[in-house]
Amino acid sequence: MPARPLSDETLHLIDAVRGAFAHRSDVDERTMFGCYCFFVDGKLCIGIKGEDLLVRLPPDRHGTLQEMQNTRELSPGGGMQGYFWVEPNGYTTRAQWNYWLEEALAYNPLAKASPRKKKPTTGPPAAGKQVPARSRAKPKNTATKATAAAKKKHNIFEADD
Repeated sequence: MPARPLSDETLHLIDAVRGAFAHRSDVDERTMFGCYCFFVDGKLCIGIKGEDLLVRLPPDRHGTLQEMQNTRELSPGGGMQGYFWVEPNGYTTRAQWNYWLEEALAYNPLAKASPRKKKPTTGPPAAGKQVPARSRAKPKNTATKATAAAKKKHNIFEADD
């Protein structure tokens, strides 16, 4: 089943995070659970689903963060402490945008990395087959989507403090 195409707003948001992390060499991009995720140093840092940001923050601040406006827990049952969705109204200004990125990056060195599942080793890939690159994967149709996204910018770039 082919993946659903990403909206222009989502692509613009992905590009905004990509631009914010451009100076880093330890960023890996991949999809997970229907979310486009940015991993820093092998650990989930920021994710994007629709127009919402998924941020990973210190679990000990979970109670305080869950009371903030425009945020909601990833898992309302409490199973995923420290993971929050931030709605667009929560990052409309550059100050708000920078807050979430800086908080996620500040916690990242302290976060535990999930152990990667080992894939069965069957030897080298067969001749003629290419091993897909995992680092810095870009969404499909970026050329046409980027042009459309340039016409309609996301609201984080429309409001400054």
